[in-house]
Order: sequence, then structure tokens, then C-alpha cells
Amino acid sequence: MNKIVFVEDDPEVGTLIAAYLGKHDIEVVLETRGDRAEETILREKPELVLLDIMLPGKDGMTLCRDLHGQWQGPIVLLTSLDSDMNHILSLEMGASDYILKTTPPAVLLARLRLHLRQSSGATRPAAASLTPHNALRFGTLSIDPVNRQVLLANNPVALSTADFDLLWELATHAGQIMDRDALLKNLRGVSYDGLDRSVDVAISRLRKKLLDSATEPYRIKTVRNKGYLFAPHAWDN
Repeated sequence: MNKIVFVEDDPEVGTLIAAYLGKHDIEVVLETRGDRAEETILREKPELVLLDIMLPGKDGMTLCRDLHGQWQGPIVLLTSLDSDMNHILSLEMGASDYILKTTPPAVLLARLRLHLRQSSGATRPAAASLTPHNALRFGTLSIDPVNRQVLLANNPVALSTADFDLLWELATHAGQIMDRDALLKNLRGVSYDGLDRSVDVAISRLRKKLLDSATEPYRIKTVRNKGYLFAPHAWDN
């Protein structure tokens, strides 16, 4: 049974969602205050954290930011705030997903299971068959899928779970154009609707962390009207 921590200050909402997820083999630890959430998460060691945004003590956006560096699992925001700006900001803060509370429970369950599968896929014992030489190397860039470690010119690059998954998807298709639909389907199990900008935001964040140019990117290139291309020979210096 997977365990998640759900930070939600509305007892009715928390209890209903916890009961539904519990029927589908997901144990839910409820926390009602944002300023106690970090302590609860570090103590319970869940596979996933589900956060409301509007919380007493500390809001979900701040929590999402503060958790990075302390805890590496997926963070999903569950909120009633249907705002593109909040959606984009949450992804910038390192969230893996942004889900509205109006989402049907079955869809919420499916998306949480997707993130749990992606997260456990990087840490389950079967992955031990991968040895360090399976790391991808492109010039000064090294991507180790076992330890989920990225080095650029021998310097570690701190990436969230979602950022690492995106980089791995691009790097394993180096030299190929990956369109938004393919990236969203492979990473989140959803189709591109023509409006979702989460991939663009994540690409921008990756470029910054990998010292690519923001105005004229040459490492993770934009191919107009087609998608993105990881350039395998752009990491030599």
C-alpha cells in the first residue's frame, strides 16, 4: 500500500478524499496546517505529498518550494483555485502536477497513481540492475538514472522529480524532435490540449539549471511548431 500525506485544512474534504483513496490501496495521512506539514512529511516518509494551496500557517506554494532539498518525492497541488498563473507558478516551484478539486475522484486517483508509478520506478529494487555505466553522457553532462543524479562539468544539478523525468525523456531521445503531446503522454499520461503550458515552463526551468541560453537555446532547442530537441553535441564545453 502506498502512503501519501494530504495537507488540507477542510476536515470534510480531507476525510472524503482519504476514504476514497483508502479504498484503492493508498494510505492517507492527514495534516491540517501548513506550518506543521514539513515535520509530518519528514516523519511519515510518504511516497507522495498532496497539498492544498490555501492553508493556515504556511501556504501550499511556499511548502512546495521549501520541501525541495529536504524531500525528493512528487508533490501534487489539489486546489479550488482555477488560475493559469497559479498553475504555472506551482510548476516553477517544483510541483509535479496541479489538480482542481472539481476533478472527478477516479481521475484524481489515476493521476496520483501515475506519479506514484513514476516515482517508484526510479527507486524500486529492479532498478538495481542498472549500473553506473548506464548513465547517459553528453560531453560534460552526465545523467545517472539509478541515483537520479545530474552532473554538469562535474557540478551537481539539483532537479525536482518532474524536472529529472523530463530531462531523461529528452536525453533518451537525443537528436529527435519531441512534441508536447508525446512529452505529456509519456510523463503525465495526458494529451496536449493546445493550451497546457506546463511543458514550456518546465523546459524553461531546465534550460536555466543546465546553463542553456534563455534567448537562443542551443542545448535544448525549440523547433518551431514541432516541439523540442535535445542536442547531443551541445555539451562539450
